[in-house]
Amino acid sequence: MDDLTSSRPTDRAEPVPPLAGFTIGITAARRAEELAALLQRRGAAVLRAPALRIVPLTDDTELLAATRALVADPPDIAVATTGIGFRGWIEAAEGWGLGDDLIDRLGKAVVLARGPKAKGAIRAAGLREEWSPESESSVEVLARLLDQGVDGRRIAVQLHGAPLRDFVDSLTAAGAEVVEVPVYRWLPPADLAPLDRLLDACCAGALDAVTFTSAPAAISLLDRAEQRGLTAELLHALRRDVLPVCVGPVTAAPLEELDVATVWPERMRLGAMVQLLTAQLPERARRLSVAGHAVELRGQAVLVDGELRPVPPAGMALLRALARRPGWVVPRAELLRVLPGSGNDEHAVETAMTRLRSALGAPGLVATVVKRGYRLALDPVADPGEKYGTA
Repeated sequence: MDDLTSSRPTDRAEPVPPLAGFTIGITAARRAEELAALLQRRGAAVLRAPALRIVPLTDDTELLAATRALVADPPDIAVATTGIGFRGWIEAAEGWGLGDDLIDRLGKAVVLARGPKAKGAIRAAGLREEWSPESESSVEVLARLLDQGVDGRRIAVQLHGAPLRDFVDSLTAAGAEVVEVPVYRWLPPADLAPLDRLLDACCAGALDAVTFTSAPAAISLLDRAEQRGLTAELLHALRRDVLPVCVGPVTAAPLEELDVATVWPERMRLGAMVQLLTAQLPERARRLSVAGHAVELRGQAVLVDGELRPVPPAGMALLRALARRPGWVVPRAELLRVLPGSGNDEHAVETAMTRLRSALGAPGLVATVVKRGYRLALDPVADPGEKYGTA
């Protein structure tokens, strides 16, 4: 099941956690608990929905077939792309009684490691890599192979959850015989309900960010959106309201190909991704100086003079509509249209507005304009602090 955990209002004397008031989606199947804990520790509410499930290596007939092929006809070159994948391959081979033979064949090949984790797994198996790029980039590994020449060479390429089409096609075009090693394969989750809830939340703008730790997770979310006829809504949300955060450029590729701008850290690590998210998400918050107060609009809460004030979804919808035209009157009919599940009764706006004002806890932030609507009481000159302004 998905797990939605909200941060609690903090005491005025305590600093507000950097991600308090924001809701972040997690698509990871592996290390989801660790990622959720890192985000919750920084105050975020987390919506967990594994986008994938892993086929056990020992049950994977494709991996067994590739392993037997390489034992029977050894590779000249082997490329390890991930540490967990390479270790899993060796362990699966041992379970099939092919471990010693596989190590023997790989020991006679030129072994390249995409990054330090792959390098560590290679050495743990008693092997030695010839080279590994500092960039941890498959592109750099490919460039080295092509520069050295691969015509007539048999190359084993350990995949990392998704086909490396450009990588494999480039080697094949250069004359290499490539054996793809699918050390783990992904399938859609057995229970699609959590993924559907995350997809709905993303399309509705109820998420502030969504995290991806593998390209297959991004592909799985996109595929599910297509199955449900929500592709346009999902892409619109990811391009505008929801920040897509990836662990690295390989993970980001399926989204970038669809013109979805993503962010990822320089170091392709979970902790670095969380640090990047912690730095960037608050910068996307809307900051205004209203009725003498410093106001910051976050996902499901508002900072008023530095104090976190949780706001119900209906209230946040109204507040965002007012903030789009700060200081100007927004008619009740227009506000009614942004209310979740609104009907035709403008009294719903008055009820939601009463709750919004109570949640904000500061009088005068939202002014009533009789017989017309409501407006944010925007200050003519930003005063509460340099970081707060009218733009």
